[in-house]
Amino acid sequence: MTAAHPPERGFRFGWIFAAIWLFYLGENLQVLLQHPGGWARTLGLAALAGFAALYLLVLSMLRGIRREMPEPPRHETLRIWAAEVGLLILAALQVPGAGYHALSCMVYIAAVAMVGLPLSQAVPFAAVLVVTTELLSRLVPGWEDKGYGLGVLMASVATYGIRLAAERQYRLRAAQQELATLAVATERARIANDLHDILGHSLTVVAVKAELAQRLLDVDLDKARTELRDLEALARDALTDVRATALGVRGVSLPGEIAAARQALAAAHIAAELPGAADEVPTAYRELFAWTIREAVTNVVRHARAAHVEVRLTPAAVEIVDDGVADPTADGPATDGQGLRGLRRRAEALGATLTVGRRENTPGFRVRVEVPS
Repeated sequence: MTAAHPPERGFRFGWIFAAIWLFYLGENLQVLLQHPGGWARTLGLAALAGFAALYLLVLSMLRGIRREMPEPPRHETLRIWAAEVGLLILAALQVPGAGYHALSCMVYIAAVAMVGLPLSQAVPFAAVLVVTTELLSRLVPGWEDKGYGLGVLMASVATYGIRLAAERQYRLRAAQQELATLAVATERARIANDLHDILGHSLTVVAVKAELAQRLLDVDLDKARTELRDLEALARDALTDVRATALGVRGVSLPGEIAAARQALAAAHIAAELPGAADEVPTAYRELFAWTIREAVTNVVRHARAAHVEVRLTPAAVEIVDDGVADPTADGPATDGQGLRGLRRRAEALGATLTVGRRENTPGFRVRVEVPS
């Protein structure tokens, strides 16, 4: 089922259910068959057959129209009105042979109106049918009131209820489709953010190690080989992380990011002070702190031209400070960088505060995430 036609299934077999109710036209058929032969009987039988056929045809047409819930297009409304006029004429042609029994056709005409026409037109039209049926059964000489007016009223109310249920189903399916689309967009954004963070960190370290290995080729071949082996391991780890992220099973660990930061800073020849353990950090905040360390260290290695970096970790905050002379957010302001935007969203989701900027009275920059106490 497509989003454009959500209610199709509900109308797939609706015409069969509605056709069953043609059983009540059996009274008209019986009266016409008992009528003395002549034009009234022949005309009545032909009109009855035409009425039943047109009724089923209109139901088939409504199956397509009601896909455009909650209101049909204007040109379809005109088609329904034309069908209603045809049903009224065929009902009137049964009167010479069937008499007041032809009023039973009003029930079907009202039902079609309540299902197919805009409510602003269907409700007044159904009310007119109820009043007309009651007046004819009481005022025409020889006619009897067999409760046809009440039948028209009950049919109108019942089909109105069916219509409301169908419209609610349409809105529910539309809402489900919208939620599904939103979920897909959210998941795509999550994967894009995670891939940015993963590749930004991994490729930064790879670039630093590749540059180091190139310099060592002419100085210390053994160390160059060691750096190249590290490059291979980093590339494999990055590939594993990318695959896991695409499958939605990737997570980051705080101890792992501290170890990765130590490795990245060492490769960039940046002195580092890092916490030895992360056990005191509450579980709910460990992933956020891990992403903070990853993003901050990646930016320092890329842009800061720092000689020293310190990572300060407490149960309620993580702070990364450096003594660099270049802005570690050089690829955009703190509020505009893709990585920092993603980090800010993660922080806000947990009610934490992200602070990025220059250190006060000291050269360098600071990235700090603090969670509510």
